[in-house]
This record gives sequence, structure tokens and C-alpha cells, in this order.
Amino acid sequence: MKRFAVLLLAATSSQISGLSQEKEKFPDPTPRKAAILKRFAEEFVTLAPGEGKFPPSFLMGSKAAREELPVRKVTFAYSFAVNKYEVTQELYHVVMGNNPSKWKGLRNAVEVVSWAEANDFCDKATKELRRAKLLADKKRIRLLTEAEWEYAARAGTTTYWSHGDSLDELGKFCWYSANSAGFDPPVGEKAANPWGLYDLHGYNWEWVADDWSPNYKGAPTDGSAFRVPGAKDRVIRGGSWNDSADAARSAARRHVPADTRNDKIGFRCAKVSE
Repeated sequence: MKRFAVLLLAATSSQISGLSQEKEKFPDPTPRKAAILKRFAEEFVTLAPGEGKFPPSFLMGSKAAREELPVRKVTFAYSFAVNKYEVTQELYHVVMGNNPSKWKGLRNAVEVVSWAEANDFCDKATKELRRAKLLADKKRIRLLTEAEWEYAARAGTTTYWSHGDSLDELGKFCWYSANSAGFDPPVGEKAANPWGLYDLHGYNWEWVADDWSPNYKGAPTDGSAFRVPGAKDRVIRGGSWNDSADAARSAARRHVPADTRNDKIGFRCAKVSE
């Protein structure tokens, strides 16, 4: 879908409200609801820290930016599953009954969703999957914690991006400002990271569960979400189609108010035990 140059120039990371919807009609995916939910349930990749190729711990953060310090060791005592893709518009529509996205496409990632709406989706998706016998009663869908997100993005690596440190190779794995002008692709168009996860680098920023803190001082080391009393901002990870390669680094992190609705912010889901 064509993005006009004026829209690209005007795009910012500030809150977007009242975005005009595309004139093209979004095909109603409701008749395919059962198939869409089944596909979603089958697209989770289980990460099992401490088993096989999955290290029990990793070093979270970097020395590249103040908000990524201090670098600390995070150790997981549990397994969790991560969806291969960001939540798509067809999936969001069949769960929530609407599609707020600016850049329409059934398999495009949903965007223009606040942090609370992303959490609401996870709660409703849990109920829908349980009802369809696609999710065990003791499992639930939720946002990834920031530690889970970086563990998944790094996929066992310690480099800038999961493919390495080469900017020349980044375009094979990532939609970002150098290669994304002119269209809005479906999820999974770029190559996966070493653990079979797509679009963690670039494409859209992704909401995670954590409150924002300007650094990692006092942050948990067990993979759980960082809760900061009084925080109004939430963490977003991964960079977007409108951001530089630096924003797509595995350790890069930003923050926006929790009620932000932006055409560069989406989310993906984790599947965990209750």
C-alpha cells in the first residue's frame, strides 16, 4: 500500500488520534474466524531456557545508550512461547471486532492500538482460544515482558542485531527507514531470526508489559516485568519502518505514554502458564 511522501515526512513518534481510515474496504475476516484463531495458535515458538539451544541466562542491555544500562544477567526459571509474528489485522478483527489500523491489510500487523487495548486483546484471545479448545485452561496469552522480548530478539546472540553486527545485511531481516518507503508489507516478509521469529527488528515497535524506567537500576533479573510506581509510560521495543537501524538493535528501547495510538506501534503475544 502506497505511503505518500508527505505522510512519511510528517510521521513522528507522538500520539496519533483520530487517524483517517484508508478508503479501501477492509475485507471482513469474520467468516474465517475459526481458521484464523487456529493459525494463531499454531504460530507460537516455544523457548525453553536451559534446554538445548536455549541458554538459561542472557546479558540484557548494552553500553550503547544510558537507558540500556546497567547490563545485567537475566535468568529464566520457566519456559514460554512467543508468536512468530506481530498480531495481524485479521486476527485483531476477529477477536476485538474492529480494525483500528491506518495501513490496511489482512496479514499486515495491527497498529494504532494503545497499551491497554493490546492487553485487552490478550485477555480476549485467551478466552477465544480456550473456548475453541486451542489453549489449555492453565495457559494464557499476554504481552511479553521486556526481558522475554530481548531474549527472543537476541536468539542466543550478543551482537547488535540477531544476524550479527553488519549493517549491510540488516535489510534481509528488517523493515526500517532505509528500505521501507512506498509500501506496507504483510508480517513475515523478511527473514526470521535464528529461533524462527519474524519482524522483531524493525517493521513496527512492539508494546511490552513493562513500565518505563530510564535505566535498569532495580530491574528484576528473573524475566518478570519491571513495575515502576507512578509510571505513565510503557516500554516499546524493536524499532519501526520509520526509524533508523540503531532503533532496531536487540537492546534498543524507547517509551511512550500508555494511551498512545500510533501507526508505527503494534505488539506480539506470549503464551505462558498461569
